[in-house]
Amino acid sequence: MANDGIANSSPPGNCKMAVPKKGRLYEKCLAMLKGAGIEFRREARLDVAVCKGIPLTLVFLPASDIATYVGDGNVDLGITGYDVVKESESVVERVLDLGFGKCKLCVQAPVRDGITDPAVLAGGRIVTSFPSLTKQFFAKYDEEKGVTTKVKFVSGSVEAACGLGLADAVVDLVETGTTMRAAGLEVVADVLETESILIANPNSEHKDLVTLIEKRIEGYIVATKHVMITYNVSNELLESAMKITPGKRSPTVTNLVDGNFKSVSSLVKKGEVVTKMDELSELGATDILVFDIGNSRF
Repeated sequence: MANDGIANSSPPGNCKMAVPKKGRLYEKCLAMLKGAGIEFRREARLDVAVCKGIPLTLVFLPASDIATYVGDGNVDLGITGYDVVKESESVVERVLDLGFGKCKLCVQAPVRDGITDPAVLAGGRIVTSFPSLTKQFFAKYDEEKGVTTKVKFVSGSVEAACGLGLADAVVDLVETGTTMRAAGLEVVADVLETESILIANPNSEHKDLVTLIEKRIEGYIVATKHVMITYNVSNELLESAMKITPGKRSPTVTNLVDGNFKSVSSLVKKGEVVTKMDELSELGATDILVFDIGNSRF
């Protein structure tokens, strides 16, 4: 990806980061990068965007290819699913779990067959977009039974294979299960739990920048999951109040002009903040306020 004068290129010396170019991860990745202060403008029909204020070039690639590009050193880091990393067998560093795109890779068979043990499927026909992981999963059953499970790769519409008579079962991702149930399938066994992760090439020449990007994204993730709660509380109730809001490391306690009271600030998980406010109010704390956090560093 040398800068040879064409638009779809990266400036020499820039760190390169692969991002899914479309699909279920694309919009969430864009929101996360924006929240982490990684600014860029992607021109129409181009798969490369140079970031502002940081020597970083974003390269938009199919999510299924990103682990290979990172592992081969064509890009320094990237965002893709853990399932993609395991399927590609690429040697990469798992830098950060991103908390979205969570699902499971599962063995699925027709409900009508009533299969509850994956060993029953050993030696049969399996259709999947994850042939390597599927072969690894069935290897132990094949060895026990002295058979070879026939694994066939398809790039999409895996769930239709059983209904078309092409497979005895499929191995595919399950998020909500809606597509699976619509195809008359049910989960027989879990192969792998997966989510979106930030990965890096272990031999990247841009380790400092990789660490900076990790800290920015991590700070954004913490900010999206927490709010800042502040309140005033009397000295005698301070210890009890801090047990309610212990913070990420420790709450911040500030003296007030009235020496009988303290002001306390603490991080609280968004899902717990209303309950924490109730508990503080019942304890006797006053002036309880909650603030959103735009970003953070820890």
